Amino acid sequence: MEKLKTYFKNIGIRRFIAMIIGNIILGLGISIFKFAGMGNDPYTAMIFGVSDFFEFYFPTFQIAFNFAVFVIFELTLGRKYIGVGTIVNMFFLGYIVNFFVELLYGTFNAPITFLQQLPVMIIGVLVTCFGVSFYQTSDAGVSPYDSVSIIMSDRIKWLPYFWARIFTDALSTLVCFLTGGLLGLGTLVCAFGIGPLVTLYNKYVSEPVILGKKSNMNS
Repeated sequence: MEKLKTYFKNIGIRRFIAMIIGNIILGLGISIFKFAGMGNDPYTAMIFGVSDFFEFYFPTFQIAFNFAVFVIFELTLGRKYIGVGTIVNMFFLGYIVNFFVELLYGTFNAPITFLQQLPVMIIGVLVTCFGVSFYQTSDAGVSPYDSVSIIMSDRIKWLPYFWARIFTDALSTLVCFLTGGLLGLGTLVCAFGIGPLVTLYNKYVSEPVILGKKSNMNS
């Protein structure tokens, strides 16, 4: 109990709230991607694909998959990456996504044409990246899926994180394809666009708000 108190004291209320907000915004962004109908990021596309193929309830399957990854990789090989954010992401993100998906489909007509889908997808990118930035900057624990590529890079000294992430995302994309999941322009945009956008959000929004760091706008 004392260790738990010390842990939360070290995180601080600002980082804890930022982690919660980041997961909520991330869930909204993922649901907007789903609503756009142009493909999600590789991991989410895989979860949607497998859960639809086997007719599993999306949040339940995501929890089961994350828990398996958590036990196999993070708990055994990367305990230093475990935090309260890991638990929140593992058990609640699927339900957050499902809530916003049902809200969007129940409130708006789904976009059909490319010109309708494209702006929705762009909004999805911007919202998702903002959520990822807030979640990561809070530094309150790494999600099970994200930890895999980090652990691979840690354990395999010659393997840079970039290529480890490419491997996990490519594997997720393959599984999504084999289960008939939706892959599209949104998946491609995620592969190349999330990193740079998250970096910008980190510098000009998340770090100043969460960590109190002032950004140099001229740098």
